[in-house]
Amino acid sequence: MTAPRFISRLRAIHWDPLYWLGVSLRTLGRALARVWGRDVMLYTGGVSFFSLLAIFPALAIMITLYSLLSDPVQAAKEGEVLARLIPAGARDIVQTELVRLAKAPHVAMSTQSGFALLIGLYAAHRGFKAMLAGLSFIHDEDEPRGFVGFNLMALGVLVASFALLGVVSVVFVGLRVMGTAFDLRPLRGVSWLYSEWTWSSAVLTLGMGLIYRWAMSRRPVDWRASLLGGATAAVLCLFASWATAFYVTQIVHLGATYGSIATVVVFLIWLSWNVNAIFFGGALATEVELSIDAHAAAHPRRGPAARGL
Repeated sequence: MTAPRFISRLRAIHWDPLYWLGVSLRTLGRALARVWGRDVMLYTGGVSFFSLLAIFPALAIMITLYSLLSDPVQAAKEGEVLARLIPAGARDIVQTELVRLAKAPHVAMSTQSGFALLIGLYAAHRGFKAMLAGLSFIHDEDEPRGFVGFNLMALGVLVASFALLGVVSVVFVGLRVMGTAFDLRPLRGVSWLYSEWTWSSAVLTLGMGLIYRWAMSRRPVDWRASLLGGATAAVLCLFASWATAFYVTQIVHLGATYGSIATVVVFLIWLSWNVNAIFFGGALATEVELSIDAHAAAHPRRGPAARGL
């Protein structure tokens, strides 16, 4: 791009902050309207249920795989580090399961993981189907995929998500194990590099950005809208962890009402808030793309380049 052309594009930008504030507020309002309907609540419930059904088989599989390479007790310790992302009120149920699996005999874990793999795959596939169906509904997709294509898409997103999560988990756990075993601290003063919050934010932003771009619609969504939606979903998911913990400890005490199953209730609340965050990220990506399209239509000389496709 030549310098005069670049300067002309800068001059064409509307620099009035009040204008962009109004655009932002209208976009946020329309995005909220997309996730406010009762039909979206049905998708939220479906994703939350199948996520709850899949997470504990996933823990059994993780402990079994880790025990083949290292000590399952060490796997439980590293799993407890990742469990810090879960609010304190619901974290106990995950930590208890990790300790139980770490103390179980290796043969018993292998047998259990065989059943866990089947249950986990079924629940995870159904959960991703519900999530993609909800995102397509929010996106107002007018050309939905057929039965076979939709199931294959959900399976592909499931495999890709597990692969991304597996790679990042190996790198994250590897850094922590190497740092502890060999006292390697090349960036001792950069504590955020070893924080589970940093890694989870990056994974959520990248993963949801890719899902919004390629799986929410037949036509790829604008990459700027997708990444913005992914970043928003990541921030809201992390905020949901803090908000859930604050809600159940400072506002209501669910133990007085639900007794011994209060941790399960807190876990479901946390899951549903995270699913709502994911759906809002998709709604925001949709509205941002519509705004980009409207801006491109108002400036036809820029053509398709305005959409970044």
